[in-house]
Amino acid sequence: MAKTIEFYWDLGSTNSYFALHLIKPVAARHGATVAAHPFNLGYVFRHHNYVLTDEPKAKIANRIADLHRWARRYNLPFRMPTKFPIKTSPALRGALAMRRFGREWDYLEAIFAAYWERGDASVAGLAGLRPVATALGVDPDRFLALADSEEVRQELIAETDAGLARGVFGAPTFVVGDEIFWGKDRMDFIDEELARQR
Repeated sequence: MAKTIEFYWDLGSTNSYFALHLIKPVAARHGATVAAHPFNLGYVFRHHNYVLTDEPKAKIANRIADLHRWARRYNLPFRMPTKFPIKTSPALRGALAMRRFGREWDYLEAIFAAYWERGDASVAGLAGLRPVATALGVDPDRFLALADSEEVRQELIAETDAGLARGVFGAPTFVVGDEIFWGKDRMDFIDEELARQR
């Protein structure tokens, strides 16, 4: 039976950027499919009364330094964008719209590269997603209409609520079977779980 790795992500999550890249070789090694789930962290943070910027300054500074260590280790062109944080719900809805065109993963790679490699915060809004759709060969008008539709808005709410209901509390989170793995640094555990399921 084909294995599935469920991937809960948010564009505003630095660690989701790394996880997007690091999960691919793990999935390939086990012949697993990665099923992406947009997960609205802004809503989730409010749900849990968590404010990222309330963390101690020393912790935030260390977190940023650590991100650059990860970038060097895995040779990824990561950089902290000038504009952070950003509102991500339009980009999250864009993923659900792009799913209908069969280009969801390509879209994820494009928007994460734009924001976390080139510092292009325009992908936080629908207008900034138009060139992404065009580059992926998707009609931008149809794409934007879908991304802004009530159907897709409700679908994002449902995706986020379903994640919360199964115990997902942050991004990136991976789910393999009934096991939940939070963070970009859980790849070894995911690898072991997939091997165990053989």
